[in-house]
Amino acid sequence: MKTVVFAIILFALTTPLAAQWVKHPTPGIPRTADGEPNLTAPTPRTADGKPDLSGLWQRISLKYAANIAADLKPAEIQPWAEALVKQRAEDLQKDHMSIQCLPWGPSYSTSARKAKIVQTPGLILMLDEDLTYRQIFMDGRALETDTNPSWMGYSVGRWEGDTLVVESFGFNDRTWLDRDGHPHTEALRMTERYRRRDFGHMEIEITLNDPQVYARPWTVALRAELMADTDLLESVCNESHHSLEHWVGTTSDGKKSEVKVAPEILAKYAGIYEEQDFWGNRPHPAIIEVTVSDGALFAELKGREKVQLVAQSETTFSGFYGLGIKFVTDGQGAVTHLLEMRISRDYRFRRTR
Repeated sequence: MKTVVFAIILFALTTPLAAQWVKHPTPGIPRTADGEPNLTAPTPRTADGKPDLSGLWQRISLKYAANIAADLKPAEIQPWAEALVKQRAEDLQKDHMSIQCLPWGPSYSTSARKAKIVQTPGLILMLDEDLTYRQIFMDGRALETDTNPSWMGYSVGRWEGDTLVVESFGFNDRTWLDRDGHPHTEALRMTERYRRRDFGHMEIEITLNDPQVYARPWTVALRAELMADTDLLESVCNESHHSLEHWVGTTSDGKKSEVKVAPEILAKYAGIYEEQDFWGNRPHPAIIEVTVSDGALFAELKGREKVQLVAQSETTFSGFYGLGIKFVTDGQGAVTHLLEMRISRDYRFRRTR
C-alpha cells in the first residue's frame, strides 16, 4: 500500500493548503460587532449598479473537482474517453497538469482552488495562485469562433440581471476536466454563471459542451466563499515540489498486496467518523461513513461517491480516493477513530457512532 498511498497524496499537496497575507485586515468590508467579516451582509455593487464580484474566493467543489462527469451516464461518454480515465487512474494521475507544472485550463473553474477576481466595467480578471490568469472581456465583443487554441481559452462576459454569464471557447486539448482525468477536445465550449448572493457567498453553475466526447451538454453546480482578511500569494509549481520522482507503481499494486480480513473485524469498523484535524479546502468538519457489504469494506467522504477499500493489514486499507485509512482501537479493542493517511501527516477522524 505504501507506494499507492504515497504517490496520490503528493497530488493533493500540489495546491497550497492556505494562501494568506500575515493577518492583514481587508479594508472597507462590513463587520460584525466583534470585528469579524460579516459574510451575510448585502451584496456590494459597482457604480453602475452591477454586483461587484471583486475579492479572493475559495471555490468549494467536493463532488465535481474529482469527477466532473459524476452526473453523466456511462453511455453518454465516448468509450475511448472512459478507457482513458481508467488508464489515468491506474497510472496514479501522474500526467495531471498539477504534476506536470502546466496550467489547468477549464478545470480551474470547477476545481477547489482559490481565485482573485478583479472587476472593471470592460474587463474582469481571475487570478490564480500559480500565476495563471483569465481575461473576461465585458466590452461587447463577440466570442471568437476560429481561435488559436490556448491553455485558458478565450472568454467574453455579459450581465443577465445580477448574474455574470461567461462564454468560453478555444481551449487546447492538453488539459483534463477534473482530477480523475476526463478529457476534452478543442471543440469544448463552456458557459459559467456567477451570482453573488450576499457579501461572502457565491453560487456558480458551469455548463460544458464537447460533442466529440460527451453525448450532451451538462451543468454542474458549486459554490465559493469569500476569503476575507487574507490575500493571494503565489505558489510556483516548479519551486514547491518535485513529485514525479515519487510517482512509481500503479493503482493495482494495492490489489496485489491485498490481505483477507475476517468479516467480524470489518464489521467493527462500520460507523460515522468526524474530522478532528482540518485539512485542505473541503468543507469542515469532513465526515467519513464506513460500511460493510458482501464481505467488503466501503468508505464515503460526504459529498463524494462511495469507494471500496482494499485491506493491506487488519487495520490499514488503501483505495480511499488514492489515500490510505488506518483504524485505531483502545485497550478493549473498540474502534475510537481512524486516520486519513497523507504524506504530510495522518489526519484524525473521531468515531461518532
